Amino acid sequence: MYSMKLTASAVAIAAVSATAAAARDQVQVAGSSTVLPYASIVAEAFGENFDFPTPVVESGGSSAGLKRFCEGVGENTIDIANASRAIREGEIQACADAGVTDIIEVRIGYDGIVFASQLNGPEFTAFEPSDWFLALAEQVPNDAGEIVANPNTTWADVNADLPAEEILAFIPGTKHGTREVFEEKVLLQGCEDTGAMQAFMDSGMDEDAAEDACMSVRTDGRSVDIDGDYTETLARIDSNANGVGVFGLAFYENNTDKLKVATMSGVEPSTETIASGEYPVSRPLYFYIKKAHIGVIPGLKEFAEFFVSDDMAGPDGPLSEYGLVSDPELGETQSMVSEEKTMGDAM
Repeated sequence: MYSMKLTASAVAIAAVSATAAAARDQVQVAGSSTVLPYASIVAEAFGENFDFPTPVVESGGSSAGLKRFCEGVGENTIDIANASRAIREGEIQACADAGVTDIIEVRIGYDGIVFASQLNGPEFTAFEPSDWFLALAEQVPNDAGEIVANPNTTWADVNADLPAEEILAFIPGTKHGTREVFEEKVLLQGCEDTGAMQAFMDSGMDEDAAEDACMSVRTDGRSVDIDGDYTETLARIDSNANGVGVFGLAFYENNTDKLKVATMSGVEPSTETIASGEYPVSRPLYFYIKKAHIGVIPGLKEFAEFFVSDDMAGPDGPLSEYGLVSDPELGETQSMVSEEKTMGDAM
């Protein structure tokens, strides 16, 4: 974790801004489209069961939410950012530069990234990371070890066991936390598995450049970035019989009447295989609280505590029913939120 110290000027800024925040009585949340349904479920239940207004929950992607979170403290800034990845050092610095120096990181549980297609479409039922790298990479090594523009046009070109259908993949846009996990756990892994990573380095690239090449996606229309949420990806799949989309497990599980899911490295995605660590493409989900707003924005701490309560985020709660894999260390998270421990305190 990262150590953060409040300067005298930051304390002054926080005090003035937080006082101004008192004019607002509704918790405001924005960020990850993956976390959105969980946060919405909690917000609705919170509004029904507490004497506070129902929090406003918006989407927009992890990066967009954290950018808004880091704009400063006060009435015109959000209280919580949802994220399907951990906050980056650069974002922590951007927050600090704007006076957001005390951040509480809350892990709500785990989710898996799944690969799904039309229920009655081609048999996209089993993938390896190497399949996705060879299908979507901008450049690949040829048989002579030369780095060339990706020549693969069908999934069968990538893997003879896959359908001979034109490659058409709908993947999360770059502002989504899901994209980072997809790049690192699928594209980069596939690049290493095929030997392309070594081929890139043998061609003269250093390790960082080779990793960038591994995760660089083709721009010829066979890979399509989706900047909206998973409903947009689903709409694209509905309109393209040979399309394959990247979704969160929970979204897929709530759309099994329209989608079929593929295994990854021989493992079917489920809450059980994600909880055990067997499914290879999973990630923790978070939200970040602006501590300067606790005690100023009515209901902020109560909402955060309710979110990670056993009743909501436990293995028998509604978030688990929707698809969240409950965190085995949920009790520690509950204590951290209750004690308002910031990322600096956690060191």
